[in-house]
Amino acid sequence: MQFDIIELTQDELIALSTVQMRLLRSAQREKDELTAELARDKQTYYNIAVTNGMLGSGVYEDKCGELEAECERRVDIIRDDLIYNMSLNVPTGDDGDDPPSGGEAGYIVDYSLSYLDRYQIVRSYYMAIADPAERLAVYTADETAKAYLGMYYTTLYNVLYQYI
Repeated sequence: MQFDIIELTQDELIALSTVQMRLLRSAQREKDELTAELARDKQTYYNIAVTNGMLGSGVYEDKCGELEAECERRVDIIRDDLIYNMSLNVPTGDDGDDPPSGGEAGYIVDYSLSYLDRYQIVRSYYMAIADPAERLAVYTADETAKAYLGMYYTTLYNVLYQYI
C-alpha cells in the first residue's frame, strides 16, 4: 500500500506500532476512497456539461474547483485526526461499537485488533513488571483485561502464574 496521506520516511514507517500502522492504513484507505469519489463526480459533471453543450462556459471548471476544494478539506480533516491519534498511539472509534476501555489500562485497548494481537500487547505490558507476584496480583485485578482478552485472559493468567 502506498502511503501519501502524511509524509513518512521508510525508517519512520518501520518504527510504527501495530496500532499506529492500523490507523495509517485506515486513513489512507479513506483518502483513497475520497479521491476515487472525486474522480467519479468530476466525470459525472463532465458528462453533464458535454451533454448540455456547456463545456466551454466555465461551469464545469467551477464545479471541479468546488469538488476539489471539498475533497481537500475532508482529506485535511482525516490527516489531522491521523496525526493526533498517532501521537496518542490510541485509536478513536467512530462507530461506537467498541466496549469502553475504562481508561485505567496501562496498555493500548483497541478492539479492532485480533485476539492474538491483544494478548501480545497485554502480555508485554505485564511482563515489564519485574516482581512476578506483583505482576500476577495486578493482572488479576485488571477488569479491563478480562473484557479485552476474552478467552485469552485465562491463558495469560496461567502464563503469568508459572513465573511465581
